[in-house]
Amino acid sequence: MAVIEGDYKEVISKYTQKDWQPMLDLIPEVEKTREFGKIGGGGKDENGVLIMPYSIPSEIVCRFEEIVYDIPIVISFDWGSWSKDNSIIHSGNFDYDTIDIPTKCMVITTFARANRFVDGVLVDAFEKGQILKILRSIERQLS
Repeated sequence: MAVIEGDYKEVISKYTQKDWQPMLDLIPEVEKTREFGKIGGGGKDENGVLIMPYSIPSEIVCRFEEIVYDIPIVISFDWGSWSKDNSIIHSGNFDYDTIDIPTKCMVITTFARANRFVDGVLVDAFEKGQILKILRSIERQLS
């Protein structure tokens, strides 16, 4: 899992259309997908032990997560503090065309990293349409 260390804006600015293409190729599939994950667990097992619910992401969510680390667009920064009261993260109606691609990568990083600590964050971002909006915005900005 590769992460961008240091001057992420410089690194990201050097990416070509070819570098971005694996992620942009996901757009048609994301547009067609109706279920981005399911809830597993819940209830009790045969011994009466409580099984906590957990998120089971769909294949498209898993591929997206792999791609963002493969390119890489995941940035090493204090995403927890940055996202705390940030409307970019918490608003389902944010206009991603108003921010540059490196900032979009910060948003993606926040979803990807938070998902490692809070199960289902990335599935939720897909379900709310945030990931698709970001992907479309990146595609427009690259054109």
